[in-house]
Amino acid sequence: MDHPIAPWQSLDTRTLTSVRVAGVELTPGDRVRLCPREGGDIFDLVLQGKTATISSIEEDFEGRAHLAVTVDDDPGRDLGEQLQSGHRFFFQVDEVEPLTKLGER
Repeated sequence: MDHPIAPWQSLDTRTLTSVRVAGVELTPGDRVRLCPREGGDIFDLVLQGKTATISSIEEDFEGRAHLAVTVDDDPGRDLGEQLQSGHRFFFQVDEVEPLTKLGER
């Protein structure tokens, strides 16, 4: 069955294979701790300090990298892995802390 493309899915983005955060090269499948900036929405408050797995790294039309993540303890994480909204979240690189040690993969 074909699924219609949601408006946000048609935005001009480019998928990246990796991004460097705090001296650590991160790729899809790596785990991070979420550290959203203050002044965000209710999801930022709820997700603060949670661990998550990077599902993709996307660059917007302004050249900013965004990490699409699924939250490790989300019972609906499989829905996020299927690209369903509400279980897949986007964070900028300065809003995550790598859980991989520097120089380790």
